[in-house]
Amino acid sequence: MKNAIVTGATKGIGLAIAKMLISDGFNVTATYGNDDAAAEICRNTLGDKAEIVKVDMGNKEMLRRFTAQMRLKGHIDCLVCNAATTLRKPLIETRDDEWEHIMQVNLNSNVYLIRDLMNVLTNDARIVFIGSLMGMTPHSTSLAYGVSKAAVTALVKNLVKEFAGTKTTVNVIAPGFVETEWQKSKPEEIRRNICNKTAAGRFARPEEIADAVRFCLNNPFVNGSVIEVSGGYDYK
Repeated sequence: MKNAIVTGATKGIGLAIAKMLISDGFNVTATYGNDDAAAEICRNTLGDKAEIVKVDMGNKEMLRRFTAQMRLKGHIDCLVCNAATTLRKPLIETRDDEWEHIMQVNLNSNVYLIRDLMNVLTNDARIVFIGSLMGMTPHSTSLAYGVSKAAVTALVKNLVKEFAGTKTTVNVIAPGFVETEWQKSKPEEIRRNICNKTAAGRFARPEEIADAVRFCLNNPFVNGSVIEVSGGYDYK
């Protein structure tokens, strides 16, 4: 049985990815940060086909305990780094600890996770990051989020060299706007503006992002790639 880890996997894009991996025969460990109610729903949805583990990616000690637990599995075949958080503040109002928290969750935790699992990643592992269109095209008022996602793209490019000589691939999916709880809470006027700027005229479905992840898993020659899944955002 192949083992996969998906961070931030109890709702939205992460849950869609976990479902896809299970349907493709993976044994999935799905992490979440704080939403216990969503985690319980996820347990009922995925049943015994997934292990749900609470890991706050902003807490280094919790992350260390998690990686130690995952090493006991003996081998990891797939790692999807999806967990992320945001901060909507002007730079002048952003405190040091707030900036550092965004970087820890969105960037640093992924580095530490991969580093500490290197010895149990299979020779032909698949590592996929969920980045963001905002890592390539600045948008909105979240400077910290955009910079962290741009750094994720740079991390992927550099990790390819770390894994050179193996059959492991490292890629990043850069979604545009996806129909998740995060986006559903936006005012209707803002949602309309987003749809009007998107050639597809709508938000992506989480399953469409999961399909892009599946593409990275199944094609061994896709490596170091940034795959934009935006529906043609900002085409006007």
